[in-house]
Amino acid sequence: MGQVSITIRGRSYQIACDDGQEAHLARLGRYLDQRSEQLATASGSISDSLLLVMTALVIADELSDTLGELESVRGSGAQNARAAAENEVVAALDQLTARIERIAAGLSGT
Repeated sequence: MGQVSITIRGRSYQIACDDGQEAHLARLGRYLDQRSEQLATASGSISDSLLLVMTALVIADELSDTLGELESVRGSGAQNARAAAENEVVAALDQLTARIERIAAGLSGT
């Protein structure tokens, strides 16, 4: 079991994590520290617990926006894939129609 020390607003916390996740958790800790410092500067003197809630809400809002953008990208990707598949079907049907017409022309000529 891994362990990493993260510092949020000058306070150190020892956090347990899965082996190999230390760098990722440290990066998340630095991000959390940066966001909480930004909010503390913008908000003035507020309690640590209120700052924690505000920081969590800001990060949750960022996550919500990102998930919305991801869904939008996935939706347009699915639409593009469907359009491409439809175009392939149309092309195949055009080729099949042309072949049937050639066969029909050959049969009517005999």
